[in-house]
Amino acid sequence: MSSNDKRGPAPIPEKGAPKDSDSVSSTGGSHFDDVELQVRAESDHEIKYRTCSWQKTAALLFSEYICLAILSFPWSFSVLGMVPGVIVTLAVAASVLYTSLILWRYCLKHPEVRDVCDIGQKLFGGAQWAYNATAVLFILNNTFIQALHCLVGAKLLNTLSNSAACTIAFSVVTAVACFFVSLPRTLNQLGGLGVFSAVTMGIAVLLAIIFSGVQDHPFGYILGEEPLVTATPVKGTSYVAGMSAFLNITYTFVGQITLPSFIAEMKNPRDFPKALWAVTIAEMVVFTLCGALMYHYVGNQYITAPAFGSLQPVYKKIAFSFALPTILFLGALYSSVTARFIFFRLFRNSRHRHSNTLVGWSAWAGIIATTWVFAFIIAEVIPFFSDMLSLMSSLFDGWFGFIFWGMAYLSFYPGAKKWAGIGRSAETLLNFGLILLGFYVLVAGTYVSIQSIIDDYNADVVGKPFTCKSNAL
Repeated sequence: MSSNDKRGPAPIPEKGAPKDSDSVSSTGGSHFDDVELQVRAESDHEIKYRTCSWQKTAALLFSEYICLAILSFPWSFSVLGMVPGVIVTLAVAASVLYTSLILWRYCLKHPEVRDVCDIGQKLFGGAQWAYNATAVLFILNNTFIQALHCLVGAKLLNTLSNSAACTIAFSVVTAVACFFVSLPRTLNQLGGLGVFSAVTMGIAVLLAIIFSGVQDHPFGYILGEEPLVTATPVKGTSYVAGMSAFLNITYTFVGQITLPSFIAEMKNPRDFPKALWAVTIAEMVVFTLCGALMYHYVGNQYITAPAFGSLQPVYKKIAFSFALPTILFLGALYSSVTARFIFFRLFRNSRHRHSNTLVGWSAWAGIIATTWVFAFIIAEVIPFFSDMLSLMSSLFDGWFGFIFWGMAYLSFYPGAKKWAGIGRSAETLLNFGLILLGFYVLVAGTYVSIQSIIDDYNADVVGKPFTCKSNAL
């Protein structure tokens, strides 16, 4: 089906869903018919993609969001203060839930879309440049996240082994392990691993919280200088620091870039909200408790990101070790999503796309390997990688976290239909606000990230490319 196909679904059975004539397909069928046709078309295929239940999709979402980034929330709370930290966490969670539901509605209306690149093209009138630009950002986003997992994997291995080997060697080990985890061809096959990843990461977070409370004092404790905990930001907190903390929370929640790929492999996309609500409630509870409790016990002076570094060495190693499955699986998940995007376009109308052929599997493995080679190189070449990741996240998340979905909502109600009634008018204004927020994240995040890179260079804390120097916590 062409990405410019104008066929849409019948009215979506969801409160606030579009009820306009443009939501009915020209054939008289519905979006459900299109999904059922896709499922039937795969019935004789060796590799079937529309196979994910909502439970498996929930597992993928949990594995994406219950991740190491949770342990950066205590640092964000230490900058923002306890009260603003909790408020920002809950507000961002609510905004991401809302925009994700809009995304879901858009995918129901256009069941032919397989990823965010298809959506980007549709939102900008079917323009090829929009597809290409979205594809570049999509691949860069995923590859940089993979690169981050190479570095974090090396950090974990250095920490557990007391820096027994060169950091480059540990990065290679992580990349190779992630390559093998990335090999399954369908997201349904990754669902079980996602459950294990989310459970072990949940244990890691729980242990970190418990250990921060039971240890005699935080790592790096200075005698007589008790942990400082404040309800509001401490006096003198800079805009760059405060904005960095806000963006850190935002980046952790924003993960909509992968959701179209998940929905495209669901047996029944109508069930997606069940998975979304489950993971969002868990996020709100886990992220808030982790940020508030660890900040309470560790305080401003001793908090690190990730917060494992605030624990005494034995506690640190025990808690951090449980993060290993998440480091491997989440990196593999982003590699798989990227590979799927490339693979489906290489073999758009080929039997290799859905059959266990040598060509198909060789191409799939080759694409996966290439993503990890590039991820490893990026991780080692850029000496200010964490700041560069923040910069790239600013450029990505403004679009994929807010702007796209505000535009998607507005596309449901063309022209004057946006202002039909008080309720819809208010929601229209809300979505214009989301678009503005996205541009603010884009501009402010870019400024803060560049300023942080400059500050790191001035402080001479920027590392060197391909260094063996330990990055242990």
